[in-house]
Amino acid sequence: MTLFRAFITGRPAFAGSLLLFICSFAQAAELVRHQRLDNGVVLHRDDGVTVTVSALTSGSVEVLYRQADEQPLPSLAVPDKNRPEQAKIEISQVTDGLNILLPGISVEVQAQPFKLAFAQDGRALIEEAAGGFFYQTVRGAQFALTADEKLYGGGQRVLGMDRRGSRMPLYNRASYGYSEGPVDQMYFGLPAVMSSRNYAILFDNTASGHLDMGHTSPNRLQFDAVGGRLSYIVVAAPALPELVKQVVSLTGRQPLPPRWALGNFASRFGYRTEQETRDVVAMFNEQGIPLDAVVLDLYWFGPDIQGHMGNLDWDKNAFPTPQAMIGDFAEQDIHTVVITEPFVLTSSSEYQIAKANQALAKGLDGNPHTFDFYFGNTGLVDVFNDKGRDWFWQYYQRLLDQGIAGWWGDLGEPEVHPYDALHSWDGTTVTADEIHNGFGHQWAKMVYERTLHAQPEQRPFVLMRSGFLGSQRYGMMPWTGDVSRTWGGFKAQVELALQMSVFGLAYTHSDLGGFAGGNTFNAQLYTRWLQAGTFFPVYRPHAHEGIAPEPVFHENPTKQIVSRFIQLRYDMLPYNYSLSYTNSLTGMPLMRPMAFANSERFFEEGDQFLWGDAFLVKPITAPDLEHTTVALPAGTWFDFFSGKKYHSESGRNVEHALTLETMPVYVKAGSFVPMQPGLARTADYNAENLAVHYWADASVSQAAYRMYEDQGQSPQTLAEQAYLTLDFSASHNTDTLHLNISPNGSYTGLPDQRKLTWKIHGLTEKPAQMKQMADEKWLWDSKTGVLTVTQPISHATDSSLHIEL
Repeated sequence: MTLFRAFITGRPAFAGSLLLFICSFAQAAELVRHQRLDNGVVLHRDDGVTVTVSALTSGSVEVLYRQADEQPLPSLAVPDKNRPEQAKIEISQVTDGLNILLPGISVEVQAQPFKLAFAQDGRALIEEAAGGFFYQTVRGAQFALTADEKLYGGGQRVLGMDRRGSRMPLYNRASYGYSEGPVDQMYFGLPAVMSSRNYAILFDNTASGHLDMGHTSPNRLQFDAVGGRLSYIVVAAPALPELVKQVVSLTGRQPLPPRWALGNFASRFGYRTEQETRDVVAMFNEQGIPLDAVVLDLYWFGPDIQGHMGNLDWDKNAFPTPQAMIGDFAEQDIHTVVITEPFVLTSSSEYQIAKANQALAKGLDGNPHTFDFYFGNTGLVDVFNDKGRDWFWQYYQRLLDQGIAGWWGDLGEPEVHPYDALHSWDGTTVTADEIHNGFGHQWAKMVYERTLHAQPEQRPFVLMRSGFLGSQRYGMMPWTGDVSRTWGGFKAQVELALQMSVFGLAYTHSDLGGFAGGNTFNAQLYTRWLQAGTFFPVYRPHAHEGIAPEPVFHENPTKQIVSRFIQLRYDMLPYNYSLSYTNSLTGMPLMRPMAFANSERFFEEGDQFLWGDAFLVKPITAPDLEHTTVALPAGTWFDFFSGKKYHSESGRNVEHALTLETMPVYVKAGSFVPMQPGLARTADYNAENLAVHYWADASVSQAAYRMYEDQGQSPQTLAEQAYLTLDFSASHNTDTLHLNISPNGSYTGLPDQRKLTWKIHGLTEKPAQMKQMADEKWLWDSKTGVLTVTQPISHATDSSLHIEL
């Protein structure tokens, strides 16, 4: 096979006899025959292994290796609806094998020695180096890398954006107090890679293993695991943003979150009493800081950390009237979220009931497998089987009936998971090591689907720290675990979020301000972290006891600065909610890597990111800096806070002077950003008023943007198309600026019209003529150079604004 030979330089230097043995074994196999399917091809090798090549979505193909008489474990990465029963397949014989043409991708099969190569529209993507291999304690696949390609992948790791050269354990595991790294094993690993050559490989295997991206051998990519389903999926697209959309389309798009999930959370480890919780909420109200949710950690079910996990009911000594508290908060449009864990301590009130209901993972003797960990001696709920799920769910149902609005699932790696614990997965007994990485995924699936069934008019809220490829389709909002309260811990967060977002986990976020350690309050670190959080998918300050994570407990100027940024986040709700819509419709993440603007230049950039199409954000992750360098892509950009304009045909680096009051945020010329200033709750959002900011520059002659709006909570919004879109467009030449709005769609509660306030940035002087209609009001601010125009718009017809420059 010569398809990829020209791209590979040098001979692979295998480390150790195992890799040599694997390569030798795989190359000994030979294709003996093939069998056509309605959606693919089964390839039969002379060693008894069958290889099924199946069409998935356009531009993606699955390869499933199976030994004789083996029944593979179910797929978690790909939902059944994305497995077509029929697909257009063309098979042709060639001198040394087969060519298989599937929708959007082709597979070349070399007969002897057996291996597969993948291409799209004649563009070589990736080639097997050793194909699928099976041994008593290891199975996997190996691929040939080209010399110059760079790789994302592995999920949560602190290794830099380009992970090539790394070997990463695939075993979800807590990493308490981590900092900037290197950290190669964390809470949420992903067995997947994404290449600068615009292909991705997803390994649909939940077992303990490794992902080697050219570490052991520089030009080899290897996935291996102790067992499980030996399946991989190749996805291809012309460019990185389209590739991300393809991957997320395949593994499942994130359902729309409730609108309140984009608000501010009061959260800590933890509120010990009902009165303390009420007092904190009251402080937010008294100090005028917006708030949408309060999160209760361990103490809602026990007075101390150890000995109570698994009680799954209120500690009435500390929370005497929980339903009244939840109801009082709900009347203020504040949502209550509680923590749950999959561990049931033998000392808890519910252990014997869980045992009697066969809800726990078993040991080799058939009894519940109990073991010691930090919180006590425990069993583990078996979320892979109906008995475990049914028993576990009854406690969630009771909490729902009491008014709980969202779930926080903790320790779901699981944090401790003995290798000899046995689970029953759809009737098949499997060991912990075979399915470890799928535990959080199955837990999230149970919580999401059953919550939706119980409350079909409400979008579930599911906050969890561990899962698998595709967990986003169950509404999962992952956080990055127990990060240290250090500059290094803060610095790692952009990389962690971006590496997750490109594979679909678009709401990955951090405990703002840091969680672990720290004996004294670092006001500068806290301020910088919470400023950056304004442009993170979830805004949840959270920390260990000793230093308050909530801004209401801190002094000025810290509180003043942080409060202004929280208010900015609320002001930006229409823009941020539209990002959620775009993510749910297309898979595009909210936080986007700089490589979306220029993959060749920015593939390795992990210190700054794009927030949607309009914003470029660079968090300040070191102390006492007086300036920093911001790398701007080609085009015209405005400093969001000062209004200063920068332009370059090919991109440029900008020296940005720093003050603690602001941070580097830039807006691309031609951007529309809808806002609604002054919100104290997301529930205060009012469709009768809207402010739309537009950054005008003659270098952008045409611009367009789509805003989404609905009633904020129905899970059926997308399916029923019960939403409004406002399509904004701009035409700009030397003499005129023309802005247009085209509404489309509707939803319950939408008014017939609204007052629109235009904020036009970037004009160098007062417009030559400010001709206003009877229902318009124009105002020119010579100091800021912002033109403000208010006008009523109808939701039934187009509206426009014409400005003579």
